[in-house]
Amino acid sequence: MAAPQPTRRGPLAGLRVLELAGIGPGPFCAMLLADQGATVLRIDRPGAASAHPEREFLNRGRRSAVLDLKHPAAVDALLRLADTADVLLEGLRPGVTERLGVGPEVCLRRNPRLVYARMTGWGQDGPLASTVGHDIGYIARAGALHALGRAGGPPQFPANLLGDFGGGGMLMAYGICAALVERATSGQGQVVDAAIVDGVASLLAMPLMFMAQGVWRDERGVNMLDGGVPWYDVYETADGKWMAVGALEPRFYAALLAGLGLTEAPDRGDPGNWPRLRELFAARFAEKTRDEWAVAFAGSEACVEPVLSMREAASDEHLAARQTYVAQDGVVQPAPAPRFSRTPGELSGPASVPGQHTTEALTDWGLPDAAELIASGAAIQA
Repeated sequence: MAAPQPTRRGPLAGLRVLELAGIGPGPFCAMLLADQGATVLRIDRPGAASAHPEREFLNRGRRSAVLDLKHPAAVDALLRLADTADVLLEGLRPGVTERLGVGPEVCLRRNPRLVYARMTGWGQDGPLASTVGHDIGYIARAGALHALGRAGGPPQFPANLLGDFGGGGMLMAYGICAALVERATSGQGQVVDAAIVDGVASLLAMPLMFMAQGVWRDERGVNMLDGGVPWYDVYETADGKWMAVGALEPRFYAALLAGLGLTEAPDRGDPGNWPRLRELFAARFAEKTRDEWAVAFAGSEACVEPVLSMREAASDEHLAARQTYVAQDGVVQPAPAPRFSRTPGELSGPASVPGQHTTEALTDWGLPDAAELIASGAAIQA
């Protein structure tokens, strides 16, 4: 007899999600849903391996079953799982699930309430839809990469945070939740086409707005929020570390000058003074260590903060008080976000070894022939 499925907490408790295993934004989206209480069953491919599941943060909080979708019985099993699911999410190239026989048309005909969420870089249509790609290329074509970096220098990319996770997995989770809200009224599911390029374009709303208003130039490093002004920038300290300055408003700027001990700084209203201001700020920050400046600006309105490494951030006083980062199984990882007052999410455990729960998960999801599927090779129990 299969072990009972653990009770989930969170605002998405009761939601049943099928995840076709992928990398990057798809698993991140599934992690967000699982963190907030959704019951997510990850369908892994044969041969998938995870030697240290406690380190697979993107796969945390859900069980794993292995189905070989080249086997007709596995395809039938996946369709039966989709019959009782609220959401199916996949991050394969356009047309792959259709060729496997588990595309949205088939699944929605069987389960009209299903939200079928598709995560890709370029989207389900358009000239590049079938083209391979990665985060750096998506943010390049979407216009975001051009805007990042120093004036006169090359574009600088922020790892793969902006495309894969900001414009990709997070926007996909939003799209799924929006489709579920709509389903509560219509009773109908639908396809969510979550393209990273679309999500990145959405994240560019403010600079595009500023450009339309004539207060943002389509160049990098020359605008208010991209390092173009000396009071919104980073400065190196005496120990080779950095402080981040965001003193935009007049009173915050006044606090910055006071904290730096600059009593006769030139007027920032004149752009001609900005190079001199930047020199003054750089010289002052270079006189003390990062931690000394952090103490000096603590409690002020200067909007000046130390630039912490990822390891340092986990033990920061404020983040530790909020438990923004938590330790589980001996490793530090982000806590579920956002937070809910009445139905908080939770970490429900590390990632599963692929196929760890094939028998019990398929049984719990209503497939009485799990043993036969495993015997035939359509499913694999780790």
